[in-house]
Amino acid sequence: MKYPGHGVIAQVAAVAVAAALALTAPLAPQAAAQTLAENNERMLREMQAERGLSNATMARVREIFAGSQFIGQGNPTITRHPMTPEQAAARLGGTVESVRRSYRDRQYERICGRPWEVPLYDPATQRPEDATVCAQMFEYPNVPLAYPVVWVTAREAALLCAAEGARMGDAHEWEGAAAGRLLAPDYPFDRVRGMGASPAVNTMRRWHNERHAGTRGQYSIGDWRAGVCATGSSKSSGCDGGNWRTCGSNTYPTGAFPQCRSPLGVYDIDGNAAEHMNLPLAEDQMASRGSQTLGVTEMKGSWFIWDQIRAHEHWARWRAPFWHGSRVLDSRSHRNYHLGFRCFRDIG
Repeated sequence: MKYPGHGVIAQVAAVAVAAALALTAPLAPQAAAQTLAENNERMLREMQAERGLSNATMARVREIFAGSQFIGQGNPTITRHPMTPEQAAARLGGTVESVRRSYRDRQYERICGRPWEVPLYDPATQRPEDATVCAQMFEYPNVPLAYPVVWVTAREAALLCAAEGARMGDAHEWEGAAAGRLLAPDYPFDRVRGMGASPAVNTMRRWHNERHAGTRGQYSIGDWRAGVCATGSSKSSGCDGGNWRTCGSNTYPTGAFPQCRSPLGVYDIDGNAAEHMNLPLAEDQMASRGSQTLGVTEMKGSWFIWDQIRAHEHWARWRAPFWHGSRVLDSRSHRNYHLGFRCFRDIG
């Protein structure tokens, strides 16, 4: 099977080839305190079986995982998930298997060609069938009731998406998925030509946030409501902000909060894990236009402590400062215990 793409991503990847119950439920320790490698292998087997991925795709995915000491669903020694997949399924009135089936959408699958992917479009002028891009319905590994993958760099996220014929999304695509309306790209490239990355990001974000100021305070669920999304968990008591040994990835199973759904059908884009995204500083860095070099990093969305600790401002179309910023494909791009991703796929 030919590896998709011909640029840097392809070359490197070929080588690297009810809310109240949730808030009161006891913390669930990582299953049997298995090693990270054991947890990852179990997750990858489940991901292949549930999503029908080929052995060739999974070989590339496994090599990317094997190249990291951190990537997975959290450090199993310290991570304490507030809910198991079985507890999440019981909240939703079924089994893990039946809940996963309930999230399948035949119309979306006809359009996107894969399970648990969602067409992105502008409902004011388009139908779902008019979409040219789909987003994964859930955070990677994009299997309902699986814990999100975290401790992943932006580079690894881009490579993992490319390994299955998808890509990292551009900032405006993530925002469209969250807000429920995919708008045309709105990057003022002419304003930042010749600037360094940090001043360029801050110039563009000010322009963008002012332009969309009327949507401030609007999330994927509309007005914020506590307990609707996977935001009732807590940091590990000894977490100092980003230490593998002391910061547990205390996330929920994806899809455990079915009301945490954007108008286009994207789940957990608020809460659970924050998400890597590509922010282009020039047209030739737009993933949505086929860039293989990509732009700089942006961390989108809120995460699993949000009902208790508002760590920073956030809304559906908000763009962040250049926190821990780098080029997306920089091998030293940021990773953290609450930071994951989802993939986007061009169609049509």
